Amino acid sequence: MTDLLKEYRIYLKVERGFSPNTVDAYLRDLDKLNAYCAQSGIQPQEMTYEQLQHFVQTVFSPSSNTRSQARVISGIHSFYRFLLYHNYIEQDPSELLESPRREMHLPQVLTLEEVDRLVAAIDLSSNEGHRNRAIIEMLYGSGLRVSELVNLKFSDLYRAEHYMLIKGKGSKQRLVPLSPVSEQWLDFWMQDRNHWRIQPGAEDFVFLNRNGRPLTRVMIFTIIKRLCLAAGITKTISPHTLRHSFATHLLQNGADLRVIQQLLGHEDLTTTEIYTHIDIQDLRRTILQYHPANQ
Repeated sequence: MTDLLKEYRIYLKVERGFSPNTVDAYLRDLDKLNAYCAQSGIQPQEMTYEQLQHFVQTVFSPSSNTRSQARVISGIHSFYRFLLYHNYIEQDPSELLESPRREMHLPQVLTLEEVDRLVAAIDLSSNEGHRNRAIIEMLYGSGLRVSELVNLKFSDLYRAEHYMLIKGKGSKQRLVPLSPVSEQWLDFWMQDRNHWRIQPGAEDFVFLNRNGRPLTRVMIFTIIKRLCLAAGITKTISPHTLRHSFATHLLQNGADLRVIQQLLGHEDLTTTEIYTHIDIQDLRRTILQYHPANQ
């Protein structure tokens, strides 16, 4: 089984083009299936549709998060497609296995006033001040994912054309414009960065930690959390909140939904459509203006 898992890891990384984080998530979920098979005394290749159904019922209770269930079932589908594609099985037992209907959870967003407070909380006199301001501008001004931010390289920046090449999920690439404000704070950060001691191998990475190494996702979360605390923002905020705010504020100001889809790198427009549901103030204004009871 160990050799099969190694081959599956290569399949996810090379053939499917998944990021290391996604590959690890798929393999962690597969561990649940392997544990079930070990207890049942069978190999995963021998599983039937009925046994997979029982596995799902065993792993999850009726009150389990549907998102977690859907992710694990998606991993099962991926694994058995791999087995079928590489002739380890003749029929895919997971073909009829259905994922639970996922609930729509509206994302948390910041108001413009909260974004201003977050920016004002940055201590520009500190060694990391200009770097942190540039980070906020890139997350909020361009809608980058945190993984896209930490992996951003100078070779991805086309400053003369005011664009950057972003490598998103599944190694998909997209061009994202650089706003004048983002470019300004990138320049300030570059002036500081030139005086930092950069570790070998990190020369092309845009954002570094104080030791001259590429920033990690965890460090970006920590920076955002500290800024929210300093700004007195009580919402539960993550770097992704700035991405949500980027999309929401574009939509509120009249941007086309398909343009926002391209900027965010969403493969499916339905993923982007969630932002049409979160402008509560617009909904309230519509009711006050048009409902006859309010006339």
